[in-house]
This record gives sequence, structure tokens and C-alpha cells, in this order.
Amino acid sequence: MVSLNTLIVFLPLAGAAINGLAGLLWPAYRKQETLIGLIATASIAVPFALLLSAFFGYQGEAIRFSAFSWIAAGNLQIEFSYLLDPLSLLMGLIVTGVGSLIHVYSIGYMHGDSGYYKYFAYLNLFIFAMNNLILGDNLLVMFLGWEGVGLCSYLLIGFWYQDMEKAGAAQKAFIANRIGDFAMLLAIFLAYFTFGTLDFAEIQSQIRGAGEAGALTEMFGDRLFWLTLLVFIAATGKSAQIPLFVWLPDAMAGPTPVSALIHAATMVTAGVYLIARMHDAYLASPEVMLIVVVVAALTAIIAALTAIAQNDIKKVLAYSTVSQLGFMFMALGAGAFTTAIFHVLTHAFFKACLFLGSGSVIHAMEHGHAAEDPQDIRTMGGLGKHMFSTRTTFWISTLAIAGVPGLAGFFSKDEILASLFFNGFGQPLYFAVWAVGLVTAVLTAFYMTRLSYLVFNGKERFKSSAHIEESKPVMTVPLWILAVLAIAGGYIGLPYLIGHGEYHWLNHVWFSGTIINRPLEEVMHEHAAFEYVLLALAFAVSIGTMWFTYTFYRKHDLAGDAKVQGFFGRLYETMRQKFYFDEAYDALIVRPFSWIGTRVLAVFDRQVVDGVVEGTAAAVSGIGEVFRRLQSGLVTNYVMILAAGVVLVLAYLVWG
Repeated sequence: MVSLNTLIVFLPLAGAAINGLAGLLWPAYRKQETLIGLIATASIAVPFALLLSAFFGYQGEAIRFSAFSWIAAGNLQIEFSYLLDPLSLLMGLIVTGVGSLIHVYSIGYMHGDSGYYKYFAYLNLFIFAMNNLILGDNLLVMFLGWEGVGLCSYLLIGFWYQDMEKAGAAQKAFIANRIGDFAMLLAIFLAYFTFGTLDFAEIQSQIRGAGEAGALTEMFGDRLFWLTLLVFIAATGKSAQIPLFVWLPDAMAGPTPVSALIHAATMVTAGVYLIARMHDAYLASPEVMLIVVVVAALTAIIAALTAIAQNDIKKVLAYSTVSQLGFMFMALGAGAFTTAIFHVLTHAFFKACLFLGSGSVIHAMEHGHAAEDPQDIRTMGGLGKHMFSTRTTFWISTLAIAGVPGLAGFFSKDEILASLFFNGFGQPLYFAVWAVGLVTAVLTAFYMTRLSYLVFNGKERFKSSAHIEESKPVMTVPLWILAVLAIAGGYIGLPYLIGHGEYHWLNHVWFSGTIINRPLEEVMHEHAAFEYVLLALAFAVSIGTMWFTYTFYRKHDLAGDAKVQGFFGRLYETMRQKFYFDEAYDALIVRPFSWIGTRVLAVFDRQVVDGVVEGTAAAVSGIGEVFRRLQSGLVTNYVMILAAGVVLVLAYLVWG
């Protein structure tokens, strides 16, 4: 059993090594696309099957297994160990399940690319790192995966590095994540200083014990506050929250399947997973919970407003991802950890389908020579006539993300809004956050309906000579699977249908009491009547907004954007310019550091550092020149020097 569990983690690494090394050492192997794709996909599909077996065979007790003993230094004992519990099993199924579909899709999408073998090696390596992140039993193994996904995202985003814009996007992602990673390192140091261990179970046990004894302050002081704040700062990097979200929209420079993998189910949910895993510390730090929920709300609405004014199909989806991540963090800040993970699950289905669908559209536009920019939705329109599978699955996922009742997004988004609303009875600030969340839900339904309509409906705006065709089955079959999951995935979370609410499969992972605040379930039970009102409001918001947007763009088509611009007025330009975050960072950070580098550090380097090095070299050279002149080869000179030496020695002996 241990060997099978180990395969879950290390089989993707083996796939990366086989394809990477074989392609590097044997150039002929690089043309074996079928074999490369099969090895890469099997390396993810087999772990998915093993996780699925473990999921259905789970007996209620966490399974821990160790690959080897990693660090033994004094009291610090670190095992390279992994954990299979409800949370890690569910996250593992999302990563390997959606990852398998993306691998299959990539076989068709990347066909003919000169770096085909490298692409799949990087993709497998990414899944290996992600498995370490979510299955790691301690903070250090988790951090190995945390850094690994950062490295792999750099390789994948900048996969077509010959294009300097794509290379710059990869660098931007890498640097933004390094800022968060520094906070993560500080959090790990603080965790060991506070608890004397890095094991998640032991940290959880100490916090729960102190909470039950009412001795949190006595035992930990304000260290839990700083620990959770540092972890949240780290999460803002990986999971694209303000202020470190700017890298994610630019990450669209990578191949579209990479966008689906990073933005749907894996890297960007790492921060959500980590906070959920360390939920005890957050429940003991209500001040940080408020910081989380406020930052999340701002992120969600700013990203949603930005998405309205974008015309690049992948950029719209990228800002949509940032906004949906804001929803997940709002749930975390409300203490609704199950709901946050539930939205991770449903979001993985419909957002992966949307990204892969956008890839299918871009693929068709490129091969049909339909427009100079195959990603600009203003050059599309009417594609649904030519791409039945892509259109249908894209619209299904649009309905899901908009929160249409009966589809996956409705259930998880409704639970998030409900958790925010009911928290307002204990902390009124949550009522304001709930209002922001509701407005964001309206904006989401608007910009996603706009996107789908302008791409697949209305009049054709691409070149009349274009030849648009549906993608091959290797690309459309994953779309249909994800679309079905976008419909059915929400029923996993229906109250009491298969054990949601207080009997949910995940609930025993969380601490039953909030230590500081009353349990959310208790508050919801007291105000149960409000839930029906919230359900009706969610229904009206999703259906009403989508109906309005669809009829609006059916009447005005692309000209509708001008009317939207008029509605928002001066704010629209700010939305189109992404609220000037990049410009602000450039003015406040990039240019000042560049000035310091060129005007101060470069001068110091030339005048002082180079001066010392060159001066030392000149001095040694000068001394060598003196001795070189002394070594003339003339016997008479040597005799004179010897005589002078004898005179000096005698003088010293006589007068010294």
C-alpha cells in the first residue's frame, strides 16, 4: 500500500524525467508525439486512479506515509512524509483529474511544436510539485512543492521565450511569487519557533489544546497573529490577491492549456488550500480573518470591473479567475472553510472548461487565418455556427460561473454569500463584504455573458476568407467532460443530499468550534429564514443579469461596449487600464530601484568595487615589474646586489 501511495507523488516526476531526458539525449525521440503524450498523460492519470481508489476506500482515519527521513538536526526531525485525509484527497483528485484532461487536450493543442517533449516534461513536473504541496505532511515538504510550482509556472508561462513579451511575463510571475515566498519562509521559521515542530497535525493539536484550555494568549502571545498574517501574505502571491495579483493576467502569455492548469485547479488555489490546512491558527486570529475578507472583497470587485473592459478572451478569463479567487478568500475570512474548498472544486470544472474552450477558439482563429490577433473578441462573432462543441461547453461553463441555479457555480457561490451574510450578525463588517460579493456576482454574470455572446453569437466580424473549423476530438472530448462536471459538480455540496452541512465529509478536518467566535452553523440555524431570501436573491441576480446582458448585446452587438463605457464614464478607462496597478508598481518600485541601480549601485560598482579589484591588480603588476627588472640575467648585476646585501647585513651586525 505504501508503494502505491508513493506512486501518487513520484509518478509525475518519473514522467517528467523520462520525457525530458529522452528528448534531451535523443533528438529523434522529440518527434514521437504520441509516445510522449501517452507517457505524460499516464503519469497523471494513474495517480488520479489511485487517489480515486483511496477516496472511495477512505475509512475515516488519515493515512500517513514516508518516502524517507529528510532532516535530523537536534530537535528538528523532518520526514519526507505525506498525508491522505479528506482535504488532501479532494485536492489531489482535483489536481490530477483536471490535470489529466488538460494533458489529453495538450496532445492536440501542442501538435507540431518544436518543444513538444519539454512542454510535457514541464507539465508533469508541475503536477509533481503540486502533489508535494497538497499532500505534504509538514510545512517543509509543502514548501518544496510551493517553490516547485513557482519554478514550473515560470518555465511554462515563458515556454515560448523567444518572444520577449512572454519571457517578461514569466519573469513578472516569478518575481511576484518570490515576494510571497519570502513571507512563507518567515512563517515557517516563526512556526518552528512557536510550536517546536513543522508537522501540521502537531501544530493543530497545540492550538486546539490551548484553545480548549482558554490559554491561547498565555501560550502564544501575538505570534499566531503574525504567523497567520505572513501565511496570508504568501497566499496573496500564489493565489493572486491584492497587492500581488498583477502577475496572473500576464501569465496568459503561456500556452492556453497552461493557463487552464495554473488558473483553474492548481497553483492559484495553493493559498486557499494552505489557509484551509492551517484553519485552527486563523480561527484563533479573528483580526487576520477580517484582513483576509476585506482584501478578498477588494480583489474580487476590482478584478470583476477590470474584466468588463478587456477585449482579449484570455485576459477576461484571467481577471475572472482573480475575482473568483477573491470569492474563495472571502469564504476563508468568514470561517467557511468547507465552502471555500467547495468553490475550489466547482471553479476547477467550469474555469478549466472556459480556458480550454478559449484555446479551441484561438486555435480555430489561427488556423483559419481569421484575424491578425486571434485572441481579440472584437474580431470574432458567430463562431458558434462553426464550433458546436466549443460553443455549447463554453456557454454551459458561463452559466455555471454566473451562478445559474442547478449548475455547479450556483451552489458554491451561494454558500459563500450566505456565510458572509450570517457572519454579519456577529461582526457588521461582514454585511458590507456580503454586499460587495453580491455586486461582484452581478458583474461576473455580465462580463461572462458579454464574452460568450461576442465570441459565439451575433454577426461574424472576422475575415470573410477565413475557414473556421471545430477542434479535433482530442481537444473537444475534455471540454465535454468538464462541461458535464460544471453541471453536476455542484450537487456534491447540496445540504444533506450526500452529507453536506454539519455531516459533510470534510467537516471533521476542521475544528468544530471557532475558539473565539461562535460556530457559523449555529448562527445560520438561528436565522434560517434568511437563507431562503438569499437563495431567491441569488436566483434573481444570476438569471436577471444574464438575461439583460444577452438581450442588450443581441440588440447592440459590439456597439454595446460603447454604451457600457458611457455608463461607467471616467471609471471605464481606469477599468481598461487595470486600475493602473502596473503603472503604480512601475512608478513606486521599478523605476526607483532602476534609478538606484544605474545611478548609485552601478557607480559604486565601477568606482569602488572595480577600483579595488583593478587597483590590487595594478599594485601586484607594479611589484612584479620591479622584481622583473631585478631578474635581468646579468652576472655583474647579481654580484652587485649580493655585495649590497652583505654590506647591509654587516652594518646591521655592527650597529644594530
